[in-house]
Amino acid sequence: MKICKVCVQNELNDPDFQLDENGVCNYCIDVESEFKRIENYPSQFQSIIEKIKSDGKGKQYDCVMGMSGGVDSSYVAHLAKMHGLRPLVVHFDNGWNTELAVDNINKIITKNGFDLHTLVVDWDEFRDIQKAFIRSDVVDIEMVSDHAITATMLKISKKFGIKYALSGSNVATESGMPISWSWRKADWMNIKDIHSKFGEVKIKTFPRYSSFDILFNRLKGDVGIESITILDYIDFKKLEAIEVLKREYDWREYPGKHYESFFTKFYQAYILPEKFKVDKRISHYSALIRNGEMTREDVLVKLEEPLYTVQELRNDIEYFCKKIGFDKSEFEEIMKRSPKPHDFYKSDEKYFRVLAKYWKIIKKIPILNRIGLRGANVKRVKNGS
Repeated sequence: MKICKVCVQNELNDPDFQLDENGVCNYCIDVESEFKRIENYPSQFQSIIEKIKSDGKGKQYDCVMGMSGGVDSSYVAHLAKMHGLRPLVVHFDNGWNTELAVDNINKIITKNGFDLHTLVVDWDEFRDIQKAFIRSDVVDIEMVSDHAITATMLKISKKFGIKYALSGSNVATESGMPISWSWRKADWMNIKDIHSKFGEVKIKTFPRYSSFDILFNRLKGDVGIESITILDYIDFKKLEAIEVLKREYDWREYPGKHYESFFTKFYQAYILPEKFKVDKRISHYSALIRNGEMTREDVLVKLEEPLYTVQELRNDIEYFCKKIGFDKSEFEEIMKRSPKPHDFYKSDEKYFRVLAKYWKIIKKIPILNRIGLRGANVKRVKNGS
């Protein structure tokens, strides 16, 4: 098996994986470029803070931020308080929160004195969409939650006239994820078609938006909300952030990245590796290697550790099937089936393939530049996903 000599990314179930003549993978090379792109961000940190404050004068809140109770969102809240920002904190409760996550969220919110808006989904409706995705055999089942979170943030920001969203996404600890392991979250057409084929409950309240909604709003002059990846503006170290959170908030650590949600834990520790042969720890740990927080040798040892003990897995499968409403035999049959690509179903990706084909011409059209059409989606289809 081909494996990077710098990190631990490898060719297993990753069609985009490449090594250069020195044995360095394309992810390390790409991330190096990303670090260069943001190398001047720290010098702009204070001006970004002041701009958020200035544009938020006279408003109840000057920014909005999502809160899962995980490391990144918790530390973003810590930074916001430190620098005098007034965020409206939004939590999307999809029914899968762990008690630890709820406790961590409460500690962060209470000590910082922030307002918390919690959207509790219609459980029967939401789990029906999740079940449909599992039955469809596509890889990005978490797309359902991610889509709803973004839709909720867009709605809330519009209601309160908020111009900025503080995001926990960052180059330091979240870069280098193979693009074939996920799907574009704004693809409402994909969600809708998958649910129409495998769902049983009518969608009435599920938060939604689409790439076309954003495009049409910008054509009308509504630029929407600007996402600020605030952790890119500091020398972010995940392990140091964890210690700060423990010390300042009595925050408690999770056993894995994004394990604040039972569903995410089960998805990453069982569904992905068992059905899709994807172990996200490889990318998570590789990011920490590049960020100087773990050694490659230590990571290789960590990867030898099982994702589940036999008894814990047995318990979690039973709990998962009971909560989401699967007969265990149906779930076992689904897990044995071959994966399907997202664009096996209806998707707006085909429109972005047209954009990719004619991008050199399209990007010269002034109106499209003004509405903010960028190359992110074009890059995706060029990479063959």
